[in-house]
Amino acid sequence: MTAQAISHKTLTGAAFAMLAAGTLFALPAQAARDDTTVVVLTQTGCQFVESEKGIDHGYKPQEPEDCIAINNRNGTDRLARAGAMTLKPGKYVFRVTNKNVPYSLGFWLRSEGYRAGNLVDKLTKTSVSGGGLTTGTTKDYEVTLKAGESYVYSCPLNPTPNYRITVSN
Repeated sequence: MTAQAISHKTLTGAAFAMLAAGTLFALPAQAARDDTTVVVLTQTGCQFVESEKGIDHGYKPQEPEDCIAINNRNGTDRLARAGAMTLKPGKYVFRVTNKNVPYSLGFWLRSEGYRAGNLVDKLTKTSVSGGGLTTGTTKDYEVTLKAGESYVYSCPLNPTPNYRITVSN
């Protein structure tokens, strides 16, 4: 699977180029370290575009229940075509944008098999989440991924499939 991953050095070079061109923007603090890689994800209706090989299916949900129906029809096939994102172990910032969904979204990355109400999982497994992604909003989610681990990510508020991440050297 292709995900747009940008090293800090590349991001910094792009920042200087944009500043030279007269475009001013601020780099988030989470991405300001050399050892952090940024993974850019764009949410549209019922999906993450980059996770599905850059294909925006053009779904236009008006409420989360619309996505449940869409993903019940074709989510399994879309996940099979998407495959797993493969990343190296290390520190990441998942930069997530709500491109055009008309309600507030979130992001949840967790160890595969993570059980939200399980105390042992909370203490021993990875779970990073947050909400408040209104239309046009971008937020960063910082996480360290470990070699040999598998993770999933989704948006429970814009119900998306559970996209997979495998981590290997």
